[in-house]
Order: sequence, then C-alpha cells, then structure tokens
Amino acid sequence: MEMVQRHSFRQRAGELVESRPFQNLIVALILINAITLGLETSAFAQRYIGGLLLWIEWTILTAFVVEIGLKLFAFGTRFFKSGWNVFDFIIVAIALAPQTGAFSILRALRILRVLRLLSTVGRLRAIVESLMRAIPSIGWIGGLLVLVFYIFGVMGTELFGASFPDWFGNVALSMYTLFQVMTLESWSMGIARPVMEVHPYAWLYFVPFILVTSFTVLNLFIGIIVNTMQSLHWEEEEAARIDSEARARAERERMVKLLEELHAKVDRMDKERRG
Repeated sequence: MEMVQRHSFRQRAGELVESRPFQNLIVALILINAITLGLETSAFAQRYIGGLLLWIEWTILTAFVVEIGLKLFAFGTRFFKSGWNVFDFIIVAIALAPQTGAFSILRALRILRVLRLLSTVGRLRAIVESLMRAIPSIGWIGGLLVLVFYIFGVMGTELFGASFPDWFGNVALSMYTLFQVMTLESWSMGIARPVMEVHPYAWLYFVPFILVTSFTVLNLFIGIIVNTMQSLHWEEEEAARIDSEARARAERERMVKLLEELHAKVDRMDKERRG
C-alpha cells in the first residue's frame, strides 16, 4: 500500500512539474531573476532597494531548488538521463555554491541562471538542439575554413611579409589579418588598399579570399543550421502524425470492441427472448 501511495505521489509530482502553468511560472521567475541580477550591478538600485533585490533573489533560488527537488522525486535516476535536466541541475548547483573567498568568481556566474530559458522554452530548446545536431557538419566546414586560412596565410606571408611585417610577418599574423578581412571590418581602407599601394595586384589575393570565406563558406554554416532545424521540424511533425494515427487507431479499435460487445449483448438478449 505504501509503495502504491509513493508511486501515486511521484506521478502527481511529475505531472505538476511538466504542466504548462508550472512551466510558465518557472519562465516568469527566470525573467524576474534576470532583471534583479541586472539591477544588482547598479549602485543606485543597491542603495535604495538592495535588501529587496537580495530577498527576491533568494526566494527565486528557493523556488528553483524546490523545482529540482520535485523533479528528482518524480523521475528518480531518470532525471539524469535528460541532458536538459542535468543542465538545470548544474546551473542551480552553481547558485548554491559559496560565493566568498576562493569561490567569489561564482558570484559572476549567477547570471547563467538566465540560460535556464533554453531548457524551459520549447522553441529555444529546439534551436539549441538543432545547433547541437549541426555540430558534426559545422566541424567539417570549420576544418575547410582553417585549411583555406592556412593556404592564404602562407601565400600572404610570402607575398606581403617583407612590406607589411605587422600584418603578414608570419603565418599566424597573416591568418589573424585574414580573419579581420573575412569579417569585412575595415578590410578595404584598413588593409587591402594600403597593401595595394605597394603591390598593385594585391586585389587578386584579397577578392578571391573574401569570395571563398565571407560569401561561400560562412553561408554554408547558415545553410547547414537551417537544414538541421528544418529536419528537426519534420521529425517533430512526423512524430506528431504517428502519435495522432496511433490514437485514432486505438479509438477505432475501442469502438469496434464496443460494437462487438453490443452486438453480442443483443444476440444474447434475442436468445433469451426466444428461449
């Protein structure tokens, strides 16, 4: 009996923490906490409402601890099988760590609590999951980008190193300069044109590099992320469709069973009437 009651309590706790009103409450607390943490950086706010801000922070932190406790009670060891649950647990654990002495650096990490929005808001969670799925493909494109940087870095060092040692004195400096060029930040007036004053045909070096990096490789990053998000969306729609079909099939089977039972009952009544 006690085991049944405990299972019932766990089920209710699980339904509570996964309910929409509870999730909305947690989102509201996270947003309020983000505002209070920002206000704590203001000397004016600390002077007039510092005590209130501290009280709000500890109240919200207590609510987060209660939420994690309810999840641990409801799901048991299954709680740690979800990466998002582990993420929430670590964020709350950091907030509970001492913030004095050697742990004073953790005080600045309190703002990480705002990242709990990623695990609480479904749309944000979907974006992060898409980015995580895209990491292998992004890694290969990153490798391609490093290869392009290295090739152009060696070329730039050999071509312009003697004239512009601060920008192209060695491969590392050349690759850093090329990174600035790739971002299109002052690349023309700041780097390309001064180089072209000494080497008139330097545009044959810079223009292909920009076309390859800024307009091709970086767009591949965007394309992979968009494609991954679209694939995740299709998977969610397919899962929803399969779930809907399963429910419809179960409903049809239930209706057929009820009709069969009704038909059998009618036959039984007919037999009794005839007998």
